[in-house]
Amino acid sequence: MSFLHNKNILLGVTGGIAAYKSVYFVRRLKELGANVRVVMTNAAREFIAPLTFQAISGNPVHTGLLDSDAEAAMGHIELARWADAVIIAPATANSMARLVAGEADDLLMTICLATKAPLLIAPAMNQAMWSNPSTKDNLRQLLERNAIILGPSSGEQACGDIGEGRMLEPEQLIEGLEQLFNKQILSGVRVMVTAGPTREAIDPVRYISNHSSGKMGYAIAQAALEAGASVELVSGPCALTANDRIQLRSVESAEEMNQKVLENIEQVDIFIAVAAVADYRVESIEQQKIKKNEDSISLKLIKNPDILLNVASQKTKPFCVGFAAETENLEAHAKTKLIAKQLDMIVANWVDKSDSGFNSDYNSATVIWGEGQQTFDKSTKSRLATELISLVASQYLNKKENGRA
Repeated sequence: MSFLHNKNILLGVTGGIAAYKSVYFVRRLKELGANVRVVMTNAAREFIAPLTFQAISGNPVHTGLLDSDAEAAMGHIELARWADAVIIAPATANSMARLVAGEADDLLMTICLATKAPLLIAPAMNQAMWSNPSTKDNLRQLLERNAIILGPSSGEQACGDIGEGRMLEPEQLIEGLEQLFNKQILSGVRVMVTAGPTREAIDPVRYISNHSSGKMGYAIAQAALEAGASVELVSGPCALTANDRIQLRSVESAEEMNQKVLENIEQVDIFIAVAAVADYRVESIEQQKIKKNEDSISLKLIKNPDILLNVASQKTKPFCVGFAAETENLEAHAKTKLIAKQLDMIVANWVDKSDSGFNSDYNSATVIWGEGQQTFDKSTKSRLATELISLVASQYLNKKENGRA
């Protein structure tokens, strides 16, 4: 499974003949499981009809700066937040110059200013334009601003010239994108992640559970894989597919999750408890379906095992990261949990917001550890997972270097 699986890729298409290659590029992204949205400039529409990209991507093509169908008519902000990566292919000499100037008079340029996602640029232009000192100066400035430049390649051009300036082929663009997400900061490190809800049976047809979709946990597992770790994912019931390079262990109840986690915890370097584990279970599960004969029934609940505490209490424990899903006093509750369970880090987030948290594709978080704290603004769970894994890796490696891990 590709590193691009479930990634949100925003493709910007500018006005160059190489735009035809971008159609095949979108098709390959879709084949690899990426979510693709296309933004076209007015000049790009002279070369390719928006309907072509809509048919291939499965999403409407965006062209206007203000979108009356978008939240608060601010489509550029929504797209900027949605993207895990923004790639401009083809990127003309004019579009590169406008990026350097910070122009914001069309949708694509505005997204590039507003997004926090990585920006990749695939230049496509005549060889003389590519070698022009102005273009080279723009290229230097874009590199200084951490843009990733893919290409160009050399060969025969549409105008008949031969030289550098050809846009890379779709497969080469795919390779560049995959390298972006394939970081090796956790190479050789063994990571275990728990995800999703648990289901605590009442009778053969009923259970107690919660609203967790598993999206954050699966995104964390994917981000750890992209960071080079070997990843084991212990997941409660959810309608998600894990990368086939992740070792998936499916469970139902908190007791089953506790058992699966402790089976292999001695081989784990980093344990990240994202799952929304039920705190209580029914003391006595009915063997037959409970009939609706009474106006009310009483269920006696008993405590479930505290999986995170059990892991953090190991004689030789892994680096432990907890999650605190809260509806009030976010930081106070998170700090209490961090200290009480002797965790290395804790990730706190609100779960009662309509636009993030449980069941949403978006999330925000505040991460707390012994020496510090960092807040991550609302973004896709995929991008937040990448940022969290980077922070976890930094803290883990720092602790290891100092002989504390």
